[in-house]
Amino acid sequence: MYDPPTEPAELLFSYGTLQLEPVQLVTFGRTLEGTEDQLVGYKSGWLQIADSAVIEASGRTRHPIIAFTGRPTDLVRGTLFRVTRAELQHADTYEVSDYRREYLTLASGRNAWVYVDARVSPMPRGRAGPLPRPEEKS
Repeated sequence: MYDPPTEPAELLFSYGTLQLEPVQLVTFGRTLEGTEDQLVGYKSGWLQIADSAVIEASGRTRHPIIAFTGRPTDLVRGTLFRVTRAELQHADTYEVSDYRREYLTLASGRNAWVYVDARVSPMPRGRAGPLPRPEEKS
């Protein structure tokens, strides 16, 4: 039987392979339950994956990747998950270096960690910019 994590939860928004059960089992050692949410002002594209471990976990050689556009008509749909800080670090390890984790506000008004395109300059700070990162305790 699964025992829920007892340490503080982090919110993680996934629009791609972290929503897949096989990837969750490899990355977190469990299946995640989440709720639908959206990220406004971002557009999705595709990234060719070369990391064999990531391809084996996801079963895919192309993964979605998002970048900031600032246009209110651009929308990325995904799932909001609760994970522990340790699990968030596991997600960092799973994601290849083309992704950067940012703390953003979703359409629901909730703040969550989101993996965005690291090859693109970070979104300018301001009303729609990334939020200051909460302190991560070791």
